Amino acid sequence: MLTIHPNPISWYPSSPTQLRTSPSRLPCTTPTLPATVTITSSSNNQSKTSSAGNIKRLVLTEDGRTKLNAYSDREFYAYPRFVTHVDNGFISTLTDLYRERLKPGWEILDLMSSWVSHLPKEVVYKRVVGHGLNAQELAKNPRLDYFFVKDLNQDQETELESGSLDAVLCTVSVQYLQQPEKVFAEVFRVLKPGGVFIVSFSNRLFYEKAISAWRDGTAYGRVQLVVQYFQCVEGFTQPEIIRKLPTGAAGNGQEDRSPFGWVMGLLGLLSGSDPFYAVIAYKNFKPVYE
Repeated sequence: MLTIHPNPISWYPSSPTQLRTSPSRLPCTTPTLPATVTITSSSNNQSKTSSAGNIKRLVLTEDGRTKLNAYSDREFYAYPRFVTHVDNGFISTLTDLYRERLKPGWEILDLMSSWVSHLPKEVVYKRVVGHGLNAQELAKNPRLDYFFVKDLNQDQETELESGSLDAVLCTVSVQYLQQPEKVFAEVFRVLKPGGVFIVSFSNRLFYEKAISAWRDGTAYGRVQLVVQYFQCVEGFTQPEIIRKLPTGAAGNGQEDRSPFGWVMGLLGLLSGSDPFYAVIAYKNFKPVYE
């Protein structure tokens, strides 16, 4: 069921914890590919098949898609959480990235959004559509022109027009997708040719709602997991990776993998800012702007 709201937008913890875990598992399985699209040329009446937007392979195994909390995500997010899930350093870095990559006048989808907008306040966009699981949170987001509520783990179709958006954003939420291949294929569908998909994340998560492949992953493994999500859909450009890591105790920006560091990170007691990761790719080609 798709619920659309115009916008002039349990007893679970109110904010995610930090976690550093064991090496990742990124297994692949053999998929059943969707049907190809037939394009007929009017000039010579010759039919050509295009695989753009098709899922070439599945990235996750069935086990990799599982969550410790198997109850509905709609139930988990039934109550609003008016908190920020990453620190100010992460938010500032993300807003700077959006300022650089998103152009004024664009039409944007903020996927798996909340009450906070990370878009630069001074930039005017033509339309910003929001998506999430809690209408109260989305209603408070000042940048959304309208929003819709939908569980992407149950239904990956957004009902947005094909080729209608310049950019799709997904902030600190990709770890909760149980069908990421289908979601990334849907993003490809709604993007205009040359449109950009920016996926950003840190090391924070609602542990019981993150998928197994993410929970068991290292920072490097999680980045590579998102890269594989892009690569499994035909037509995305080679993913670009952006990292901004805090300086650790050793001064080298590496995670503290000791048992003490793991416990402190779990409790959110380590000093320093949240690590920033973004994986970016474009539909068909990367535009060049003067």
